[in-house]
Amino acid sequence: MNFPTAPGAMSTAWLAGKLGQDADALRGFSVAKVGTGQMCDSFRLTLDWAGQVDAPATVVAKCPSHDEASRNIAKLTGTYVKEVSWYRELAAGSGVAAPVCHYAEIADDEVDFILILSDLAPARQGDQLAGLGLAGLVPCIDAAAGLHSLLWDDPKLDALPWLARDNGDVIRALFPQLYAGFRERYTTRLAPEVLNLGAGIVERLDAYLTRQTATRTIVHGDLRIDNILFAPEGDRCWLVDWQTLGRGSGATDLAYLVGTSIADPFERAAADRPAFDHWIAALRLRGVDPDPETLWADYRVGALSGYFMAVFASMSVERTERGDEMFAVMAERPARQALSLGSLDLL
Repeated sequence: MNFPTAPGAMSTAWLAGKLGQDADALRGFSVAKVGTGQMCDSFRLTLDWAGQVDAPATVVAKCPSHDEASRNIAKLTGTYVKEVSWYRELAAGSGVAAPVCHYAEIADDEVDFILILSDLAPARQGDQLAGLGLAGLVPCIDAAAGLHSLLWDDPKLDALPWLARDNGDVIRALFPQLYAGFRERYTTRLAPEVLNLGAGIVERLDAYLTRQTATRTIVHGDLRIDNILFAPEGDRCWLVDWQTLGRGSGATDLAYLVGTSIADPFERAAADRPAFDHWIAALRLRGVDPDPETLWADYRVGALSGYFMAVFASMSVERTERGDEMFAVMAERPARQALSLGSLDLL
């Protein structure tokens, strides 16, 4: 391995070179932790250039997590490989609202990696705990449609090994035991019907994992507002944290976004269909001809995905106080959504 995996291991010459500058053009840089991600560590690097250069004043470095458990699950599921591959092979020129990547590298162990990304400040990360209403989600729905239209029913979905990677056996082995731990941890925090939804998923796990969707495209897999950066006015956004990329129905991403974002259950219940209709219209604007009826079934089943991710992630990554509450609401909101939409009945 011939690249650094943390800011402390970066030389000014190395960093300057990766940003297209001479080795002696960078005098130094300062480092500040950014984001709340638990699968990776991210840092803002403020760069002290020696003179006038055509280079950014700040960049974001994304690195492997300092937590061993997070690194282990990342290796098991190919998490880091997916994000690095997204920036290497698809992001540039895709038109998808995402950071620009200056440098991406990963070692053969699929754990040691480094990403040097554009700093989108003053854009700010969404707040999962506070949530966001439907009006605030509109730019996110448009951005999701931009992603989903990229490889809609495209043969390339099967030609990218990192995207086609099947973690079904790993999930079948791990999810039931992770759910048992999740239920114990949150037994006093979550209502019985919310906890029992997980038991229903365990009972139907194979049907859930093997269900054939109406269409296939590239999906983000963790499309929630903690993984979205918003412009100060809230009218634009950028998708980040591409570690759970996969193939599936874009309607699943959308249900996940709506279900995990809207805190008020009455507002969320009223938002499902308008959000779905807006997404359909956004796809059509991008040249896709979707079938709303079959995709609505995908959306209903997709409401389970937020709960599923909350169980899997909460028991796999480093535990923090904010993380505990984030995963609680990340399970609770889509659970109410799935119960309202009768999601389990479709499996």
